[in-house]
Amino acid sequence: MKIEVRNVTKKFQQEVVIDDISLDLEPGIIYGFIGRNGSGKSVFLKLLCALYEPTKGEILFDGMNVIKKKLFPPKTGALIEKPTFLPDLTGFENLKLLASIQNKVPDEKILEMLKKVNLYDAKDKKYKKYSLGMKQKLGIVQALMEDPEVIILDEPFNGVEEGTVLQIRKLLLEEKKRGKLIIIATHIKEDISELADIVYVFEQGKIIQK
Repeated sequence: MKIEVRNVTKKFQQEVVIDDISLDLEPGIIYGFIGRNGSGKSVFLKLLCALYEPTKGEILFDGMNVIKKKLFPPKTGALIEKPTFLPDLTGFENLKLLASIQNKVPDEKILEMLKKVNLYDAKDKKYKKYSLGMKQKLGIVQALMEDPEVIILDEPFNGVEEGTVLQIRKLLLEEKKRGKLIIIATHIKEDISELADIVYVFEQGKIIQK
């Protein structure tokens, strides 16, 4: 899966939040997006996921304009800002419910993924009892469990303990070896210093390759 971003601008009223960005994003590469809060990186991820419509420009996934079709991009898993799940269901029940939509992920795969992010022991705890780090880990499992070709993660390590961060890094490197296109956005450079092949810096809605 290849993503082409062509002259994308996003305005909210008269404020330019994303300013004429063009990028080609290729499979088998981990891209790091770095920028302070408010720099535009989260808005850009929402544009990639067709959650926002650009003021101008287009975004193509293998040539398909996801904005025109008003569809979430195909074969894409995403964690953007705070993950949202049903508070009175357990972590496992939430994932099982999401998996039932396309019926592609067996229970065994869900449990295996929970183990990989050190969340297996909390699988039967209600989501409303989860800590910030646990919520992030559940969001990462949700983004990865259907074996997407594109993985988009916004501040994925927020609140996650160091040992699990190392395991998630290893997991993402394995996904890269399998040819996945991975985007990680953060305001902390150290979060992706061990992962990213290409780093882009967001400043006032513009991107500068580093």
